[in-house]
Amino acid sequence: MAIVEIKDLTYYYPDTVKPALNKINLSINEGEYVLVMGGSGSGKSSLVKTIAGLIPEFYGGKIAGSLAIAGINSKKLDKKSFVQKVGIVFQDPESQLVMTNVEQELAFGLENLGLSTDLIRRRIMEVSGALSISSYQQSCHAELSGGLKQKVALASILAMQPDILILDEPTSQLDPVAGEEILTMIRRLNEENGITVILIEQRLERCFHLADRFLVMDKGKLVFNHTNSESIARWAGEKNSPFIPPLARLFAQTGFSRIPMTIKEGRSLINKVTGTQNSKNKQGKPVLNNVEVKKACEQSISKQTPLVIAEGVWFLYENGSEALKNINLRVNPGEILVLMGENAAGKTTLLKNLNGLLKPARGKICIANRDIKNMQVEELAGTVGYLSQNPNDYLFLDTVRAELEFTQKNLDINDPDKSEELLKRLDLLKYAEDNPRDLSSGERQRVALASILVSDPQLLLLDEPTRGLDYSLKAELGRILLELKEKGKAIILVTHDIEFAAEIASKVVLMSQGSIIGSGNKYEMLTRSTFYSPQISKLFSKINDNIVTFAEGVNYLQELINNREDSSAMLRSG
Repeated sequence: MAIVEIKDLTYYYPDTVKPALNKINLSINEGEYVLVMGGSGSGKSSLVKTIAGLIPEFYGGKIAGSLAIAGINSKKLDKKSFVQKVGIVFQDPESQLVMTNVEQELAFGLENLGLSTDLIRRRIMEVSGALSISSYQQSCHAELSGGLKQKVALASILAMQPDILILDEPTSQLDPVAGEEILTMIRRLNEENGITVILIEQRLERCFHLADRFLVMDKGKLVFNHTNSESIARWAGEKNSPFIPPLARLFAQTGFSRIPMTIKEGRSLINKVTGTQNSKNKQGKPVLNNVEVKKACEQSISKQTPLVIAEGVWFLYENGSEALKNINLRVNPGEILVLMGENAAGKTTLLKNLNGLLKPARGKICIANRDIKNMQVEELAGTVGYLSQNPNDYLFLDTVRAELEFTQKNLDINDPDKSEELLKRLDLLKYAEDNPRDLSSGERQRVALASILVSDPQLLLLDEPTRGLDYSLKAELGRILLELKEKGKAIILVTHDIEFAAEIASKVVLMSQGSIIGSGNKYEMLTRSTFYSPQISKLFSKINDNIVTFAEGVNYLQELINNREDSSAMLRSG
């Protein structure tokens, strides 16, 4: 039975001439797990907002076509019935939190449904325990990290037990462990409780293997709709589409007839090619020694004068919690340092101390040979560029172009060509005269990023810059950052996106509970790890432990194939 039925749906946002949704026809069956993919601004969020009843009621605009939920025309459903049938978690948790603390947030929807106090308490206990936020029930939202806010927003919807659960990038600010937990729990709700799940996610490596149905949006149109994962892998290969995870793309690119969806399936295919469970000693390929790699990297940068020096840095919030504990860090010009770790580990707090927004209780921070203890943020603005997790913090002018011009004017920079170049490279030129607050979340993220990059700072601090970016835009961002690295800029990047970190990092620092627990080059830190390894590294674990990037994986797998005389037969048989 179809629980969502859409016919000839077309929608225009107010004062626009191009449709955000263009003649969409879609049927989703009860209990399906649907993965919605597409580039930034492709119409994904508009589609799910329509299913959730927010378009056009909340956003206005013009709409045509029909939407039925569980066989009932959506126009005939009152608000109370709608929220019991459909729950949505937005990309930006800030926009969904309306109460002052976590417990009140979880109770808010339940109270509006008129549930008894005992039932409300029980549901709060269930969802807060499942999402590991029980200890934060009395915390104010301002005290929570971005990842914890995302969990709270999700919990507030799950507590209402909707028949259809819509999730717009629910793991974008979560660490790998928490992200896996959330997706596993959602899959369990889908399988055991029969909840229909509609998921928008850019990090496909986390969820591709979970879905029953795959949808691809482009320019407001539904361009792919299928229930077979290998079909979308083939389609993506033929269309040169980036909307398959690295694992599937690796095998498609190297000519395999069968495309694996999981690491286990991929390793099985590799074992067929190599004819052994452990091929690293039989392929005749010298394996790099991680210690040697580290030594070579350290020697190449040790001669430089660090741009950033943090010595014995401690930071305490007003409530007495120690967010940073004895942080010692050095970052050189021409280095990309990636900070990773669990949510609330202190990563964002560290960036804010480096930017001067927060001042350490103890310790010393020097940037470009200057102690920043008594420096104001605006004094550092010409040297340090900082992008926070929330792009809305940066957007206050009437057009995208004006946002970039404001940054340059504020810093006495006269380089209009730089603005145009960034608008083009971040695919924003078509929105240059639009109001940035009218753009999608991913587009606003790119505008905020451009407004920082246009100042050409010596030190660039980026907090979750890939949130809302599809694979192609992340690749372009990676190229921009690597170019800045070659120009001698230093970049400190906080991310939970391990695939992105693997491609660009010079050095990786892992944090937990306010402390640095490990650091080294990416070949040391991102291999042979249960959660903090990219798909490609996991695939070749114990076969070749020095493969981190996608290109390294392609080259090595091609070598394995070429070393087998019957490789073409292997490829044909899959």
